[in-house]
Amino acid sequence: MANTTPASITPLHDQLEQLAAFEPVDLPVLSLYLDLTADQHGRDRYDQFVRKTLAERMKSLPPRSPELESFERDATKIRDYLGTLDPSINGLALFACAGAGDFFEAIPLEAPVDQHWLFVGAVPHIYPLARLVDQYPRYAAVVLDTNAARIFVFGLSRVERATEITNEKTRRGQMGGWSQNRYQRHVDHMRSQHVKEVVDTLGQLVTTEQIAHIIIAGDEVVVPMVRQQLPKPLAEKVIDTIKLDRGADESTVLQATLELLRTKDATTDAEVVEELITQWRSGGLGVAGPEATLQALTMGQVDQLVIAGTPATLKRVQKLPEGSAPGDVQVDTSAPQGTVDPERVKLADELVTRAEQTAARIRFIENSELLADLGGVGALLRFRI
Repeated sequence: MANTTPASITPLHDQLEQLAAFEPVDLPVLSLYLDLTADQHGRDRYDQFVRKTLAERMKSLPPRSPELESFERDATKIRDYLGTLDPSINGLALFACAGAGDFFEAIPLEAPVDQHWLFVGAVPHIYPLARLVDQYPRYAAVVLDTNAARIFVFGLSRVERATEITNEKTRRGQMGGWSQNRYQRHVDHMRSQHVKEVVDTLGQLVTTEQIAHIIIAGDEVVVPMVRQQLPKPLAEKVIDTIKLDRGADESTVLQATLELLRTKDATTDAEVVEELITQWRSGGLGVAGPEATLQALTMGQVDQLVIAGTPATLKRVQKLPEGSAPGDVQVDTSAPQGTVDPERVKLADELVTRAEQTAARIRFIENSELLADLGGVGALLRFRI
């Protein structure tokens, strides 16, 4: 019998869509990303960064201006919110513009954020958030034996939903003759029914939650049984199988399955880039380089944006297309010096924002060498004009 713990968070994809739809304003929009993991002494490391960067940015604004007033109100809200943080979270993405209808959106994250970042521009800066979604994707993990199973939906390094299935425990008997054969048939039937219930529950969950990837963890007895009963649509979503004790705790399951997912992802990154290059060079459904990709996004042609995992590898453009967010993007970070180019930062965010606005999938390529000859970005297209 199945027992489900329901999802308790708003799908981040919906929040990304809302942020991407934000209309540019003349007032400063703050996008704050914080790494909330403690240092080796157990102390938070973000407070000094927040105090310093907010104070310095406020000093750069004209006295008694609407920009300064909006920024000051945002800074107060941010400091108040940080005082209420749950100490168990590892990261935070926060967006604010008091002068734009008191806009304030805070997204606590189980997944860690890479360094501290403050972006100030005309729209929310969503590139780092979209990359986190790609690094910590939503997927289902099934951990089972011949009479019990747990099905998890993981996303952004946390459990979104958990379902437990428990059936009658069976074991091979020591009887002989017809009794032994009859009992073994009973055991096989009970195990088959258990696996069928797991597969049916998994299928319903995958459909309801729109899951694209599945990992199965079990022993050499039950995994082949699951494989045999999986319908084709589910079988095509299985990334791989691993051996894992059914009693493993949630963190162990998450760590093992996420590591497997990333190993597979590195391989498929290369395959996606290879397909992109083939389509581009043959004049097919592919474009390469920032200018061509921006144009395709503007036309709504892009099915999948393929972009470098760091803006530093993007080729600069002479001019962003019409309709891009106005003004520069100001950047403060705890990352090492020399790693930030505001022009490339703005370009990266423009590409990702347009992809979100046109419902294009986004694929971040962590190995920057794969996209080096393409200017750091390209796209697979829905159609050609």
